[in-house]
Amino acid sequence: MTEFYIVRHGQTQANTQDIKQGTINTPATYLNDTGKAQAQVLHDHVDLKFADRMIASPLERTKQTAAILNVDYDLPLSYDPRLSEISYGQWDGQTNAALRKTYPELFNPTTGEVYPDYAIPAKGEEFTAVEARVREFTEEMTQRYPQEKIVVVTHGFTVRSFAVNAVQPKNPMSLPEPENTSITKIICAPGTLQQYLIYYNRRY
Repeated sequence: MTEFYIVRHGQTQANTQDIKQGTINTPATYLNDTGKAQAQVLHDHVDLKFADRMIASPLERTKQTAAILNVDYDLPLSYDPRLSEISYGQWDGQTNAALRKTYPELFNPTTGEVYPDYAIPAKGEEFTAVEARVREFTEEMTQRYPQEKIVVVTHGFTVRSFAVNAVQPKNPMSLPEPENTSITKIICAPGTLQQYLIYYNRRY
């Protein structure tokens, strides 16, 4: 059984401004002081000696988070583009407040998150496309490392996509995105590639 411990990156300036970061990789999307402190707290409260390796999204905010978490452990660290955040297309870099004014019907009134149909006007990545690349990553890593414990450092929507793949909810909006530096655990069986969600959005 392969175990995936999936961490969302720490807070960024764009997070505090409620900006859609998507695949943007500029200083506003790097960890701010709070984000660095969040990653340090996670490092100090969770002993990663159990882990065999760490794989992160290649965006700077996840690379920074992974580097902080890996201090003292020196786990083999690699980067995989399949772990990148959803690309919001033309919406990348825009504030949610402005987008809600223009497209109120494309935002969930309870969670404030976008509905799948957002991808049409935004020319963005579809929910199912993110889920497909995450599933490919999960299955490939399970076959390659069938008995390993892997720390994955990625993004809010990507973490949610891991969970959606495991539980396959009728309504994907029933799983809101997790908090910064929260942990989600998924296990995958090497033989069947069946996935199981053990916990979601857990705080340390």
